[in-house]
This record gives sequence, structure tokens and C-alpha cells, in this order.
Amino acid sequence: MHSAVKWASAMALVTLAGCASLNPFSKAAPRNPPAALVEFKPTMAVRTAWSASVGKSNGFVFSPAAANGSIFAASADGTIARFDAATGSVIWRINAGAPLSAGVGTDGNTVAVAGEKGAIFAFDENGKLRWKAQTTSEVLSAPAVTADMVIVRSVDNRIAAFDIATGTRRWFLQRTTPALTLRSAPGIVTTATTAYAAMPGGRLLALTLNNGAPLWEAAVGDPRGATELERVSDTSGNPVIAGREICAVAYQGKVGCYDLASGTVRWSKDWSSDVGVGVDERFIFAANDVGAVAAFSRDGGTSVWRNNKLGYRRLSAPVSLGRSVALGDGQGYIHFLSREDGAFVARVATDGSPILGTPVVAADRVIFQTQAGALVALAAE
Repeated sequence: MHSAVKWASAMALVTLAGCASLNPFSKAAPRNPPAALVEFKPTMAVRTAWSASVGKSNGFVFSPAAANGSIFAASADGTIARFDAATGSVIWRINAGAPLSAGVGTDGNTVAVAGEKGAIFAFDENGKLRWKAQTTSEVLSAPAVTADMVIVRSVDNRIAAFDIATGTRRWFLQRTTPALTLRSAPGIVTTATTAYAAMPGGRLLALTLNNGAPLWEAAVGDPRGATELERVSDTSGNPVIAGREICAVAYQGKVGCYDLASGTVRWSKDWSSDVGVGVDERFIFAANDVGAVAAFSRDGGTSVWRNNKLGYRRLSAPVSLGRSVALGDGQGYIHFLSREDGAFVARVATDGSPILGTPVVAADRVIFQTQAGALVALAAE
């Protein structure tokens, strides 16, 4: 059984709209101790280009966002800030006036975050409030921002789209929520015409942007087992669009790529992860829930390499940076692996707090946000 199954009987269950959710980051949950860091000779130079403070996450998952030469970040106390991506200098810093549970979503012109009890805030590129709207329950993942709408998924499994100029609700879609889900932050990504949402129950859902009509639904995970706990199989993190495909991973499910237009499975492999995938022109990268990191070929899903030396270190989603793959862990370390064979090439320590959010790449830099509130931009040399 996966590690979550082993300790779940001791976990607290949180009641949400008639269902329950598992928190994979619960401090009270017993778990296997993280593997000791292995020694290695660095073969890639990594420097800290800049660092900044944005505020603590307080148990939520906040990820930075990059757009128009800027990095946007938020924290649980309501802080939202825009930084110059090259220098880290603060362009503006504001407070939403309410605690936040998720962020940031942006296209560079609109900045959207989620507040307590389902409040959605949208600001312009200068940090001025445009509107505040309300969805039906708590939002744990960053809003998706398109040219004309802000799209969110709340924990009651409702997807809602709001007009980007006025905050008026344009459409919504309600789906049945499984009896037990992960308390995690499955994301939404978009193209010019379609939104793709990671969903509970191991589903990947494509929706028409103009009215929210479902286009197709694919199974990334297949809930199965004798108990509700064993049947938890939620699609995790942000799906990634790669050419004509979209790739995703599910907890107690699979990692795979699907046709962007039809949802047809191109390939899938058994894999369990509560964070998303990374991608480059050749590979799909994924970290699983017991600390293994693997690369799969994009064209057919062939296993290229696997690194098992980060066991139970609570890994973030991986991201491709040049000749390396970068990901954070639960003790605040950032690991760089060779994209060709998975060997360690560099390691950077941050503030010692977990890195749970998905890192973002801006030009030649990768930016991580820690739970204690550090924003760290690293450049490979």
C-alpha cells in the first residue's frame, strides 16, 4: 500500500460539504522519516540570483507566477507582491485585506488570488483592486487567468468562471465529489479556447472556455480498493500542456499524456503522486509520494531514468531548467538532477521550511516559494 494508506487511520478527517479530505501535509500524521541527503560532487554551478520575503503560507500551498518580466507571489496573511524577475526588486506590495488560501494566478494584466471562505480577489497589474467575488466554498488552488475570465475550482468540486473586468459570474459547472479526497491543490490550465482541470476521483476534464461545457473527460486515476481510503485517486497539481498533448498525474493512479483535442490516452504508467508533473521537449518528469523522481519519454512513456535517493522527503512538482530538473523538498532543500540520467548535479539550501508549491521558470531562472515565506530565484551557470 502507499504511504498514505499506512498512516491514514491516525489522520484527522476534515468535513467539507458532506465529504471528507485527507491532508497529506498534516503535522500530526506519522510518516516514514525522510532519507538522509546523499553526498555528491556538484557538476553544475547554481547561484542565488535574488531572494525576497512574501509571508508565511500557514498550511496552505502558495506558488509564484511569472508574467511580463515579473514574479507575482502571495501569502496567507493577505500579502500580494510583484517583483522584477531579473533583480527581485519590489515593484509593488499590497494586502488583500483578508487572509488568503491560494494564489497567484496571472496573465500579467490581472492578478487573482483566493481568500478565506471562497472569496476571489482580482487586481490590475498595478495592484489596484478590480473586484471581489464569492464562490461556494474554500479554494485551495491558484485561479487560472485568461484574457477575459478568472476560473477557480472550489473544494465542493465546482468550477466557476468570472468576468475579468467586472467579476460577474459567467458560468459554473458542478461535479459530484468523491466520499474521500486529498486536501490538495489540483490546478487548471488553459489554451485560447479550452480549460483543462485536474479533478478529484482521478479525472482530467476539458471545458469550453466560453460557456463551461464539458468537451471530454479522461481517467488519470482509477479509484479501486476495498475501502474509501484505498479508492482515493485524485489528479494532482497542475496538468502541463506539451504541444498537442496534456500530461497529468494522479495520487494512487497513473502518470500519462492525453490528446489535447479529444482526451485520448497517448500513454500512461502506474505512478502515485500528490504533486504535478514537469515537462521539456523530450521528457515528462514526475515525483511520487514516496520520494522517487522519474523521467518518461514524451513520445511513448518509456521509462528513461529513476532516482530513488530522496525517499519520503515530501517533494514538490519538478520543473525543467536547462540541462537539469529542479524540485524542492519538505526540509527546504532544492535539488537539481541531470535531465539525462537523474544523477544529482547541484543542491541549494533555503530557510529549512517545506517547499510545497510548484516552482516557476522565468527566462534562465527558477523561482521557489517556501512555507516560511522566502521567495528564492536560482540561476544555473
